[in-house]
Parts: sequence; C-alpha cells; structure tokens
Amino acid sequence: MAAKTRKSDIPRYELGDFRHLHRVPGGSTDFGCNQLERSKFIDGFELYSSQGLIGSVGPLRSAFYRVSITVSGELDMQIGLEHYRHQPRTLSFTFPDQIFSKNNISADASGYYMLFKEHFLGELLPGSRLPEEFPFLSIMGTPLFQVTEEELTGVVALVQRIDEEVRGERPERGKAVQHYLYLVLLEAKRSYLRQGLDKPAPVAAGPALVGRFQKLVGTHFLTTRTVAEYAALLAVSPNHLNKIVKEVTGKTASDSISEMLVQEAKSLLRYTDSSIAEIAYKLDFSDPASFNRFFKGGTGETPLVWRNRHA
Repeated sequence: MAAKTRKSDIPRYELGDFRHLHRVPGGSTDFGCNQLERSKFIDGFELYSSQGLIGSVGPLRSAFYRVSITVSGELDMQIGLEHYRHQPRTLSFTFPDQIFSKNNISADASGYYMLFKEHFLGELLPGSRLPEEFPFLSIMGTPLFQVTEEELTGVVALVQRIDEEVRGERPERGKAVQHYLYLVLLEAKRSYLRQGLDKPAPVAAGPALVGRFQKLVGTHFLTTRTVAEYAALLAVSPNHLNKIVKEVTGKTASDSISEMLVQEAKSLLRYTDSSIAEIAYKLDFSDPASFNRFFKGGTGETPLVWRNRHA
C-alpha cells in the first residue's frame, strides 16, 4: 500500500517554481525579469509589470513577500478571508504563507509587482524585523491602501530604477536593487503613517474584532478550527465572537473557518495532481465523502467538477 501523503505537502511556492502560475508563457514585454535569462536573476528577487500577468492567480501560498503597485485599472484581491479592490494608485503587500488570489483584472489595468525572499534585505534589515519596520507586512497591519499621485510617481520612479539594474550588467546590481526596494518600502511606510493606518481601531469595536479574527483564521486555519480556540486568542467569549462576526459579515465564525479551508482545497485542486482522497487527508477530513460534502456545501460543486472547470 502506498504511503499517505504528508500534510506538509500542501503547496508553498518558492520563487524558482512560481513563474508558471502568474505569467503568460513568453510575452511581449522585456520589463524586469520577464525575458531575463535565469542565470542573470538576482538571488531572492524578481520584478515584473502587469503586462503578461495571468488573468486569474490563486488561491495559493508562497514563501516570499509580494509588493504590488496598481497605476491604472482595477482588480479584485483576496488575502485570507479579507477581500480588497485594487484601484488606481493602490499599493498592496503580502508576506510568506498567506493564502492569496487575484482575479477580475480590468482590460486597462497596468502596474508592477515585486517578489522577494526574507533574506534579500538582510544586509539592511534582518528578515525578522520586516513586520516591525514596515507595519503593512505585519499580520495586524493594513495590507492595501491608496497613495497620492505624487507618492505614486515617486514609487514608480524607484521601480524604473530597479528595472534598469535588473536588466543591466553594472557591478553590484543586487546591492543596488536591495537599496531601491528598501526605498520603495520606506515610501510606502511614509504614506501609511501619513494616513494614520498605523493607529487601528480598538479591538472591542465590532469591525476591528472581526478584522483580527479574520487575520488569525487566515494564518492558523490548518491547525486551529474551532470558534472557541479563536475566541481564546482574542480574549472574548465564543458567543460574543459569533455574535459580532455575524453582525458584521452576515456569516458565522464557523463559516469563516470553513471558507479558508475551501480556499486551501481550491489551491490543492488547481495547482497539484493530488487525488481527491489525498486532499481530503491533507485537510484532516475523515474520508473523501466527508470532504466532498464539505466542498460542495461551500462552492455548490464537487471537488472533481471544480477541478475540471479550472484545469
């Protein structure tokens, strides 16, 4: 009998095996890393424009940070349980192990995105300090916000300098990109502080409590699956948590936990060759039939039908 697939096999994409999930093969643009020879890549960093971006990305989990800059157009973005709408002059950030997706990208959408590993800024700032230094990279931070036209112009100018370094052959180009990336994050932080986004509402407030709950679920849903456990983390009663979540979202707290499991299941169905039975095991269901019922209850389709439709 074949050994069971380990739950640790749930996909977590590295930079080296991620490109096919977000880029159209080939593509007409030579911006950033799009047509760069692999031997010329800077270790731990990649840069792209929105030209050539696949129309629907995720849900998936990556092992690196992501910085997205929307210059024009719109798109939908989901991080864990939180839904966002990119509009012109939007910056967004994700950090390793978050469940992330993008879709409904408008025809006029344009912008840039950078992917980098935790170690990439190590000479300037240890990876463990990134969330402390840049609050939008923290689980309790605000990962998406708009900037002024002037702020956007400054950020885009830095991205253009990064592009010159990435595609050029000047000495110490990796070090130059490190510094320019740090400046991009610093400019984002200045806008973040200017807008008062570092001063969250008291957690007792309904929306703030729900926001913290959703962030916790997005981080811990594979190992923590009861409302009582999340209530304990938030120092409230399970009844109170259920009541507030229902009032704010129209769904129960249990529904939110289930929604994250559905996202993980979709990622496994879309991006792996695991059988339905293997996926059921990875997600801790007692048998494939239970997983089928759960998935259909959340999506209206069986796992097999959903997989075939997104093949």
